[in-house]
Amino acid sequence: MEALQRGQFDISIPDNLPDDLAELGEALKTLAAAMKLQSDQAKKLAEIRRRINEGLLLNDVLEQVYESFFSLIPYDRIGFALLEKGRQVVRAHWARSESAYIELPIGYSAELKGSSLEDVVLSRRPRILGDLEAYLEQHPESDSTRRIVAEGMRSSLTCPLLVKGQPVGFMFFSSMRPHTYTEDHQDFFLQIADQLALTLERSRLYEDLLRMTEDLQKTKEALEHEASRDSLTDLWNRRAILDLLQREIARSSREERSIAAVMIDIDHFKRINDRIGHLAGDQVLLEVTRRVGSTLRSADIFGRIGGEEFLIILSPCDKKTALEVMERARCACAASPVSIEERDFDLTVSLGAAVATGGNVDLSTMLKAADDALYRAKNGGRNRSEVVEL
Repeated sequence: MEALQRGQFDISIPDNLPDDLAELGEALKTLAAAMKLQSDQAKKLAEIRRRINEGLLLNDVLEQVYESFFSLIPYDRIGFALLEKGRQVVRAHWARSESAYIELPIGYSAELKGSSLEDVVLSRRPRILGDLEAYLEQHPESDSTRRIVAEGMRSSLTCPLLVKGQPVGFMFFSSMRPHTYTEDHQDFFLQIADQLALTLERSRLYEDLLRMTEDLQKTKEALEHEASRDSLTDLWNRRAILDLLQREIARSSREERSIAAVMIDIDHFKRINDRIGHLAGDQVLLEVTRRVGSTLRSADIFGRIGGEEFLIILSPCDKKTALEVMERARCACAASPVSIEERDFDLTVSLGAAVATGGNVDLSTMLKAADDALYRAKNGGRNRSEVVEL
C-alpha cells in the first residue's frame, strides 16, 4: 500500500501466503491495476488537453483531436459539425476518415428540430449507437445514418459540445466495427467536453475574426483603388498621378537625379466625340492607354489627368531618354488606325515633356513647362514630341 501511495503500481505479492493474506494480496493487485489504468488515462488526458490547447486555427485543433484521441476513444472516422442559423441547423464543418471515400461531405446540413441530435442536445450526454445498420433499419428516414453506413461505419459515439450551457456543435466518433463504444468512452469525453468545446469555439471565433479582418482589408484596398484610379482606363487618376509626381520630384531632389514629366494629348479628339459620340471617344482613350502602356517600363508611372490628356512620370530620366520614350509612344499610337463602328480613324498624339536635372523644381513649374512643350508640339503640326529642360 505504501508503494501504491508512491505511484508504484507494479507490485508483487509473495506466494504461499495464508488464505486471508492471499485474498488481501489479490485485492491489492487488482487495486494496483485499476490505479495504474486511471493514472495512465489521466496522463493521456493531460497530454490531449495540452495538444488541443496548442492549436489556434479551428482545423489545427481538430487535427490534434484526430491524432490524439485514439488512445482513449477508438475510431475510424471523426466528424465535427456546427450549429448555425440560431442553432436550428447542423452543418458538417470538418471530417477525417480511414474510409476510402466520404459520403457525408463538408457542408452537409440538416434541421436540428425533430432529429435524433435534438435528443442528444437535450440529454447533454454522448449517445452510443452500437449497430448503425440496425438503427438505419429502424430509422430509414435518417439520411446522415445512411451516408455513414455507406462509408463503412458500423457504430458511433455522438458527443454534444456546449459552451456555458449552450450547444454549439457536435463531435461524431465512428468505428467500422459494431458495438465499439461503452460508457467508459462516454465518461472520458465528458471529462474533456467543456475544455474541448471552449477551445473549438475560441478557434472558430478567431477564424471569424481573421475573415472579417481580411474582408475589411480587401474593402480598404478596393476603396483605395477606386479613389486613386481612373474609372475608364484604370490608370492613375489626376489626383493620384499629381501626388506621385510631387513625391518623385521630392525624391529626385534628395537623390540629385533627373526626372521627366511627359504630357500626352490625343490629336483631334473632339472630332471623334462630335462625329460618332462619347462611347467612341472612350474606345479611343482605351486604345491610347493600351498602345502607350505597351511601350513603357514597369517602373514608369502612367496616368490620366483628364479628358484626352495623359501624364507619364520617368525617373531617373534625362532629355535623351525622355525623347526616346516619347517617340516610342507616339509611333505606337500612329502605327495603325483605330476601328470604331466599322470605320477607321487615324490615331495620333502630341507629347510635351519637362526634364528637371538640377533637382530645384516644384510641381507647378514642372507641369507648366511640360504643358508649354505640349502646346509647341500641337502648334508645330501635331503628332510630334517636344522636350524642355529646366
